[in-house]
Amino acid sequence: MPIYEYRCQDCDKRSSLLVLSISHPPPLACNYCHSAKLERVLSRFASPKSEEARLESLADPSHLGGLDDNDPKSMARFMKKMGEEMGEDVGDDVEAALDEAGAEGEASSTTDID
Repeated sequence: MPIYEYRCQDCDKRSSLLVLSISHPPPLACNYCHSAKLERVLSRFASPKSEEARLESLADPSHLGGLDDNDPKSMARFMKKMGEEMGEDVGDDVEAALDEAGAEGEASSTTDID
């Protein structure tokens, strides 16, 4: 029973759909906007890395270059990288929230200067 991933051509989000029978596939519809305009994409796969190896990689000082804990954009980039390194798909919603937090941080630092 394969799970296929599709990208919606209307809202550009990914949906995963379980296909129980290749000869009788279910009707395809986006999980977000319910559009039928979907294109099949290659699914992501997990890399076999131990948790210890992932944590060591995150603790490597060379990966912390340019990290400013007072800069929301810098922290957002680090959080995305940490999610990728841990093998977690943070998803579009979390990425959008991190991007928004970075934009808000920029706006507040601009108003602090004025």
